[in-house]
Amino acid sequence: MANMKAHTEYLTFNTEERYEMVHITPQVDEIVRRSGIDDGLCFVSPMHITAAIYVNDHEDGLIEDISTWLERLAPAKPDYKHHRTGEDNADAHLKALLLHHETTLPVTKGRLDLGTWQRIFYAEFDGQRRKRVIVKVLGVAKE
Repeated sequence: MANMKAHTEYLTFNTEERYEMVHITPQVDEIVRRSGIDDGLCFVSPMHITAAIYVNDHEDGLIEDISTWLERLAPAKPDYKHHRTGEDNADAHLKALLLHHETTLPVTKGRLDLGTWQRIFYAEFDGQRRKRVIVKVLGVAKE
């Protein structure tokens, strides 16, 4: 009989810049290893609405291209209606919407089961303060 299990940990970030892409694959993979889950799913989600989690290639040119694309679609500018609330981060909310808010990844034989070039990124659009990412691993525990 399979032994179902859930394991939850949190990653904490306080980025130096307001806008950063942080490679987090090693941290997430380590959480999966500690979970004791052999076969299942790993859910990763920022607990903030001005951040995102996405999976893509860890290549500097592509990361710069993604940043340029996001800025073109949701530019930082002073005339957003959201700014009437006293906030100045409307573009951060919009950029987060353009990328994935969360991702669910396969776990096989106790490890993240990623494609050759797949890497996990935390995208911060309103940083320079403490933020958390939840990593929840669900599945069949190792026997």
